[in-house]
Amino acid sequence: MTKTVIKIENLSKIYRLGEVGTGTLSHDLNRWFKMNLLGQDDPYAKVGQVNDRTQKAEKGELVAALRDINLEVKQGEVLGIIGKNGAGKSTLLKLLSRVTSPTTGSIKVKGRLASLLEVGTGFHPEMTGRENIYMNGTIMGMRKWEIDRKLDEIVDFAGVAKYLDTPTKRYSSGMTVRLGFAIAAHLEPEILVVDEVLAVGDAEFQKKAIGKMQDVSTNDGRTVLFVSHNMASITQLCTKGFILENGQSAYQGSTDDAINYYLSNSKNNNDKNIEQRADRINGSNFRFTELVLKTRDNKIIENATSGLPIKLKISYSLKHPLKNVSIRALFINNKGQELFLCNNAFCDKRIDIEKNGTITYFIPKLPLPDGQYYIQLTAYSENGIEDDIEGAYELNVDIGDYYNTGKVPVKKDGLYIDHNCTYD
Repeated sequence: MTKTVIKIENLSKIYRLGEVGTGTLSHDLNRWFKMNLLGQDDPYAKVGQVNDRTQKAEKGELVAALRDINLEVKQGEVLGIIGKNGAGKSTLLKLLSRVTSPTTGSIKVKGRLASLLEVGTGFHPEMTGRENIYMNGTIMGMRKWEIDRKLDEIVDFAGVAKYLDTPTKRYSSGMTVRLGFAIAAHLEPEILVVDEVLAVGDAEFQKKAIGKMQDVSTNDGRTVLFVSHNMASITQLCTKGFILENGQSAYQGSTDDAINYYLSNSKNNNDKNIEQRADRINGSNFRFTELVLKTRDNKIIENATSGLPIKLKISYSLKHPLKNVSIRALFINNKGQELFLCNNAFCDKRIDIEKNGTITYFIPKLPLPDGQYYIQLTAYSENGIEDDIEGAYELNVDIGDYYNTGKVPVKKDGLYIDHNCTYD
């Protein structure tokens, strides 16, 4: 029977907004007396809404980053932790890594745990790469000869041999992440915890990192906890999914079911009025307000048909002018795989925006098989991301005769493409 290596029971983490301390000495003594001697709840932890970003917070208000989390992870499992920004994913990993302490509940961990949470976490900027490797290994309880044995593998994997004796404060963010991951993965922890920092690395390193995590899980029987917004990486790597919503556990189960649950709930009940969506990145100046699906002759439709033309009319509001703006609509299937995107930058038409407006993308022949898809909207400017909404639209595609042969293709994944053939 596979043993449990992580057991979380009734875990909560509560923060008091706008304050560093916990209040007065009398508050602390009262809290200690009631919680430790009388076994009562924290008398000052009166939390109404849990991590609700749609409401304005008041100074001194208590907010639960996590509430009543229960989770068991078995040896050798690769757990994908999924959730929107602010759902509590990073807080959970920090609690597991003992960066911070829980307010209530317990965490039991069996085995040595290594974590990669943020760029530069665990590194001393004045120390060289070599010194940081030995420092991290020592913190993990390894002896010098054990670290010596792994040093060449770490340096080779991270690709920092040339800079090994350079202070890490001079490393780029990509170099820091590569070295941090190499240390965490090669110093043989029983549990490896990886946050979204891999997104900082290039595509080649991300592929290496995914392969290394698969290797330590499959061949060495180690446990991996992996946080990512990339559903394709979650699908490729993870054997189980755990979804957080507003600091609470929303779903636990197979990876495919977890991703489907997450994507289905990202669409906000298929509400096309996306202006009020709170689960977005930025949106303070430029803001998506509506996404409408149309036929070639501008008739509004709910569903699309494979092989037929469609238009995506995207409306937005603007407070202050922006230059060099690109607006993209990314099509994602129900497995979280990114399929294709529309982007005005591809049309050589990055635009300057001065007022509210719309942009319309025309797809002359929809290349999607029948099924359920999601459209993610993102706007970029010279300042970075202006607005980003996952699952802005749930697109249902009906069966169509894409190739005009009178036969319906049987393909259920990927894309259709026009092509010709010749015979010799």
